[in-house]
Amino acid sequence: MFRIAFLALVMLLVAMVSALTAMRFAIHGQEVQVPAVIGLTPSEAEHKLAALGLEMDVERQYYSPQIPEGRIMMQLPMAATKVRRGWQVRVAQSLGPQRVSIPDVTGESERAAELNLRRRGLELSSTAELQTLAVPPNQVLAQSPPANASQVAAPKTSLLISTTADPQAFVMPNFVGQPVGTATRTLQDAGFKLGNVTVAAAVALQAPGSAVSGSTPTANALSSPATPPPPTPASVIVLQTPPAGQKILAGAVVNFEVR
Repeated sequence: MFRIAFLALVMLLVAMVSALTAMRFAIHGQEVQVPAVIGLTPSEAEHKLAALGLEMDVERQYYSPQIPEGRIMMQLPMAATKVRRGWQVRVAQSLGPQRVSIPDVTGESERAAELNLRRRGLELSSTAELQTLAVPPNQVLAQSPPANASQVAAPKTSLLISTTADPQAFVMPNFVGQPVGTATRTLQDAGFKLGNVTVAAAVALQAPGSAVSGSTPTANALSSPATPPPPTPASVIVLQTPPAGQKILAGAVVNFEVR
């Protein structure tokens, strides 16, 4: 009985080893070495890779004084790397030596600069924006590579474009109870504008005993207010527009009502 069990265990171990060996051969049987394709044309490189079950993707193009125009100048994975069949090999194609002069597009609009670049066989790589009040919006402030640059790696140009600066926002302070002269100076120093300064209407009380004969006490309790005097720097603010705590933009107009 022990002998039968031992033989069964041996057969099981042999079966497991055989299965692992077959699996290893199956896995490694699908691996291939990436061939060297640098210096080949794209069609030659694609044919060489396809023969091993590999795919090719031309991702980029660069200038190169060593590799002739139209041929592969870089590859990833590198030659002799082991990969599985169906793997994609990424390559870069040579444009030959740089023969295109980089134009000066600073001062042009973004659209005009892009057209200028494309006419010369260059591409617009990326754009960035800078808020500024010194230059009109949508104008090229800088470029990379600069005009007439040599030894450029790729036919791509990046631009820095001007854009309108957003007006600065503030929280309206409380000027109620302050002299209008002091508040005016504070506003102007902060870049705001003083609007209308009006005197608050006041109801004047008639002095006792001055009622006109024949008139009722109720009718003569109040008299028409006199014309208020014009505001002075010492006039005290009793109302402001916009009100305190409201969000306002730089250059906003502020109105006061004073007594």
